[in-house]
Amino acid sequence: MIRVLLVDDQPLIRSGFRALLDLEDDIEVVAEAGDGEEGLALARRHLPDIALVDIQMPVMDGIETTRRIAADPALAGTHVVILTNYGLDEYVFHALRAGAAGFLVKDIVPEDFLHAVRVAARGDALLAPSITRKLIDRYVTQPLPGGAVTGLDELTQREREAVVLVARGLSNDRIAAHMVISPMTAKTHVNRAMAKLDVRDRAQLVVLAYESGLVTPRETA
Repeated sequence: MIRVLLVDDQPLIRSGFRALLDLEDDIEVVAEAGDGEEGLALARRHLPDIALVDIQMPVMDGIETTRRIAADPALAGTHVVILTNYGLDEYVFHALRAGAAGFLVKDIVPEDFLHAVRVAARGDALLAPSITRKLIDRYVTQPLPGGAVTGLDELTQREREAVVLVARGLSNDRIAAHMVISPMTAKTHVNRAMAKLDVRDRAQLVVLAYESGLVTPRETA
């Protein structure tokens, strides 16, 4: 069962999402909140798998809510998905840097919304490579200084290769085919890289790969 927390200051939006989610046998809405501060408290109480968080809210916005969830060891299993009315913008990029697993535009069709919840629950990034390139290209003008990414030097050559392939948008199966290894070994390389780089999920791995200069937008074009 996928446990979901809804955090949005618009009751009608929350009701619409809840109506969709309640129809699914494998998804349960455990709580709703109207602002980020209440959402954080409910996340700590219910330990949801997914927190659907509006990016602009009173009291505490979605970026700060995401940052606090990501910083709380007790919420290590909670994946934040940002909800936005506007699509690609600087707020979305800041939310990803703060620890969000991805983002959804509120006018998404129901089938895609439900699929996205399940994807996020698996720990996969809700970011197509083309969207990632646009975000990074727009808001990251140059790589971070060499020593700014902790753990990059600890990666093995195979782990580094797996990170590059994740940043290019490849699934574990496609990474395995590219590296001529089993899907389980590919998953192991990705997971070990995430642990060494101290990132929560694949979305954070993608952002770090670009910001460290390990991958550039031109390489994924």
